[in-house]
Amino acid sequence: MAFIEADLLRAYQFELLQDCDVLHGILTRQGGVSPAPWASLNLGGTVGDERSNVIENRRRIFSWFKRPVESIFDAWQVHGTTVICASQPRPLDAPHQPADAILTDRPEITLFMRFADCVPVFLHDPRRKVVGVVHAGWKGTVSKVASAAVEAMCSAYSCDPRNILAGIGPSISPDQYEIGEEVREKVIQAFNGKSALMLQEKQNRTHLDLWAANRCALEESGLLPHHIQTAGICTAQNLQDWFSHRAEKGKTGRFGALISLAS
Repeated sequence: MAFIEADLLRAYQFELLQDCDVLHGILTRQGGVSPAPWASLNLGGTVGDERSNVIENRRRIFSWFKRPVESIFDAWQVHGTTVICASQPRPLDAPHQPADAILTDRPEITLFMRFADCVPVFLHDPRRKVVGVVHAGWKGTVSKVASAAVEAMCSAYSCDPRNILAGIGPSISPDQYEIGEEVREKVIQAFNGKSALMLQEKQNRTHLDLWAANRCALEESGLLPHHIQTAGICTAQNLQDWFSHRAEKGKTGRFGALISLAS
């Protein structure tokens, strides 16, 4: 795994994307100004933290990556499959559009999303010069929001799935993610015979492997297996670095993930 650290901030980067012409990082919870239980680099504006703290934390991140805050395009994440193709930044005073995947081919735009156990997925086509970020909780995973993002890359930007690189970021691991019968059935319906790759039975309880499920969705969409990297980092087991909605029983913040084409 590859972490970068400076000025008290710490971020995970995919080795698969490090030689590409992109800026990217999944920020840990370290280096911010928020107090407990959001300590300290909370980027979530709806979890009870003071807005001024969230704004300062966001400023620190963008400054660290040498990107203007005004370049941001983020969305109101709703656990769906809507994909936005961003052609200009979102004005800071404009309302968020609901979506769980954002794409762009514009280097002046920085794509940004927030997480606390759900799966961040980065996408990049180095030939068509397109980047994307996907938010995949269990609902988005079984609805195959990652596939929807790949399909949108192909239709909107003429991408070839065989050229797309994908990074599956830190999120809750199968060991920590017990699910009920309703979710289990939805996984089986979505992935059919492949569901055995992502459903694990432990002591008469079912656990879901979100990493394997999203990898499966990406491969079904035409991505090559060696073009997909999984961080393999569990948010619930590494609270020193990550916010975890499940491990912290909902009283926590959101960590940020950003990606942009290098300008």
